[in-house]
Amino acid sequence: MRVPRRHHDHEGAESEGLHRHLRSMCAIAVMAKASIAGKTKTRLVPPLTEDEAAMLNTVFLRDAADNILSAAALSNITGWMAYAPRGSEAFFKAHLPQTIGLIESVAPSLGECLFQAAAMLLSAGGAVCLINSDSPTLPAAYLVTAATLLATPGDRIVLGPSTDGGYYLIGMKRPLPGLFEGIAWSTEQVLAQTLARAEALGLSVVQLPTWYDVDDAETLQLLVHEVLDGQPFRAVGTPTPATWTRGYLRTLIQDSGLRERICASRAKGALAR
Repeated sequence: MRVPRRHHDHEGAESEGLHRHLRSMCAIAVMAKASIAGKTKTRLVPPLTEDEAAMLNTVFLRDAADNILSAAALSNITGWMAYAPRGSEAFFKAHLPQTIGLIESVAPSLGECLFQAAAMLLSAGGAVCLINSDSPTLPAAYLVTAATLLATPGDRIVLGPSTDGGYYLIGMKRPLPGLFEGIAWSTEQVLAQTLARAEALGLSVVQLPTWYDVDDAETLQLLVHEVLDGQPFRAVGTPTPATWTRGYLRTLIQDSGLRERICASRAKGALAR
């Protein structure tokens, strides 16, 4: 694949200045899927319909992009979408700000996709953070903190733990394929196994505050409470406004009884357990 570029090549002193600038930058990329009904956010069906879940994915992506751009105003950060499936670039161009770069990252496993995206972005210089597309209220300050940590001397990785046992962010300064090997993806073991891999590789790890992924009825309820009911996930820190997500959830609640559908799905899930 092509190395991602945002600048034209320069010569002499200009080139050296550009290289220093790139080494100080942190590329933050959302691991993103194009919104396709029946294939996107399927764990949220029900309480959502397939079309609603696909639209929720779209507004999540837009809020993630806006969040990265907010962080970029405060730190040396560039924003990207590492997208799938193959050939879906037009979807992202149609829905995202032009300042968000696009790279295709398609591989047989999530671990391979993560490493592929990290390696491509690291090849342009600087550091990289990969984030999920399921945390629309993630505070921009967490992204700034991750970029700052990776800009300081010394080798380390940065992890943002999720409440489900995974992580919402992983950041590094160099390609580290071993971090993505032997991981039971999409299980509650992901964070613990990644920490164990980091220890085996002799890597220092800095952990950010825990946040949550929206991937089931319970966490969708949590999101509604946070963006519409004034019930923050954490007592400290400022979540992103999540403007697009907030507007879409308000519409679903007003027009199609989303609160009641979430409650019904949670009750059914409790009975199944």
